[in-house]
Amino acid sequence: QVQLVESGGGLVQAGGSLQLSCRTATMTTMAWFRQAPGKEREFVAAISESDGTWYGDSAKGRFTIARDNSKNTLYLNMNRLRPEDTAVYYCAARHTGGLITTGYESWGQGTQVTVSS
Repeated sequence: QVQLVESGGGLVQAGGSLQLSCRTATMTTMAWFRQAPGKEREFVAAISESDGTWYGDSAKGRFTIARDNSKNTLYLNMNRLRPEDTAVYYCAARHTGGLITTGYESWGQGTQVTVSS
């Protein structure tokens, strides 16, 4: 299994920005998900091995997913943050194709993002 380690979470005011990072031993199709207390896990963004990208509705126009294969690191750049973005953010990886929002095999421990009003 792929080991994933997230970092970069923290407290930010509404309208601010954060960059999340996820280190992994290998780079495959990867994604970011988030989960707020009492809510279902939500797809945020994904990036393929060929650098194709997909975004959930909540991320479109505000977040950017990117990878640096030389550093084995996945990034999520978040701009114009809103209180509803508050959640634990997880990076995930998979080796199979299919729906971009499903089928992820490996998950990190998560990093907390809190956006104040």
